[in-house]
This record gives sequence, structure tokens and C-alpha cells, in this order.
Amino acid sequence: MVERLPILHSGAGELGHLLDEKQYALFHTYLTELIIWNERFNLTSITGCAEIQSLHFLDSLTVIHSGIDLCDKKIIDIGSGAGFPGLPIKIAFPKADMSLLEATGKKADFLSHLIRQLGLSDISVINRRSEDAAHQELYRELYDVAVSRAVASLNTLCELALPFCRIGGHLIAMKKGDTKAELDSAQNAIKILGGRLKEVISVELNCLPDERQLIVIEKIAATPDIYPRRSGLPAKRPLR
Repeated sequence: MVERLPILHSGAGELGHLLDEKQYALFHTYLTELIIWNERFNLTSITGCAEIQSLHFLDSLTVIHSGIDLCDKKIIDIGSGAGFPGLPIKIAFPKADMSLLEATGKKADFLSHLIRQLGLSDISVINRRSEDAAHQELYRELYDVAVSRAVASLNTLCELALPFCRIGGHLIAMKKGDTKAELDSAQNAIKILGGRLKEVISVELNCLPDERQLIVIEKIAATPDIYPRRSGLPAKRPLR
């Protein structure tokens, strides 16, 4: 199965995280199902086998370089879409307990189908908006790690994601390019929501066209009960 996913194999080596045959088989099934479902539903604009390996699978796995231990941890993927980065992380770290938060019904249906096809355990799909789910006791301040890729600007993302993190947990915001302006704009929001900027880590892989940035925020205090605000407000009027 490795020979069918040479880009993933090479990139995993660069990341220093070797995958076994079973994991490669899971990634191959994922790729196949994504292509099939994408013919009926608009799940992703990235549809080629090579591009899925690099721009989806490996891009998701750059989180390995965050310095945060993901094994055996309770993780939530905010705005999972077609499963990125949460599902590749779950495949790479099978002992993790993963929640995929996705508001769009068809994408949530795809994720549920894919989990059944892959035969994964300790993984669930939450078909809710972040603004609603984060106020439920079932999810609020429950997770060791929240991850998100290209969902929103950092100040908006912090409002959507930090309420899910327990004190001592972390948000890993996955970005690309220069993040200085975004970080400057988000400093007050991070503080208001109970976070502290821990570090920003740059990741480069041969198969990725741009440098990736992992913004790691530690949760040091409880998020005030009023956050996140009602649906749409975190994006429409970001905290400054």
C-alpha cells in the first residue's frame, strides 16, 4: 500500500513520524472515498491523488511539529470540513480520542460514512456550529487539544475554539505565510478568552509550496461564560 501513496510516505519521513501498513491502507481508503464523494458533493477543490496526499494529508500532519503530545489526548477539530486536519491526525495517532466539529450537514454525513468505512473507534462527528456546541456542558472546556486549519482569522478562531479547551490544554491554529499581522490583531482576544500565546512554529516540507505556521496557544484561565457569542458574531465582529 505504501507504493500507492509515495508522497505521503516521503512527507511522513520528513516529519519524523513513520506510518505502518495499516495506516497507509486507511489513508488510501480515505483518498478513494474523498474522490468518490467529491463527484456528488463539493467537499474540496483539491481532487488529484498527489495533491490530496500533500495539500490535505501531509498539511494536516504538520501539527506533529507543534511540540504538543497528541497520543492518548482528547482532541477536537474545529470546522473539520472533509476531515482535515482531524482525521489524518486520528489515523496517525490511533489512541487519540477525536471529535470532528462540522456544521454543514453533507460534510458531516461524509465524515460519519468515512469513519464507518475506516472502522475507527474513539472518534465522533458533532454536526453543530461552534458557537452553539461550545456552550454545552458535554463539550465545554473538555478537550486537551483543539486544532483548526484555515477556518477563520485568529481572533475569530480563538473565540470559536478556546472555549472547548480545558485549562492547561492547547489550541493549535494551522496557518500558512506571514502571520505577524494576524497575531498582533488577536493578542487581546487571546487574553480575554483565557489563553496565552505559547509559540509559533514554522514547518517546511518538500511537497508543500508554502511554509506552514503552527500557532500554539495555551489555555491558562476559564473562558468567560458569554463566549463564544451567538452564531455569526465572532466572524462579523471579531474581538479586538
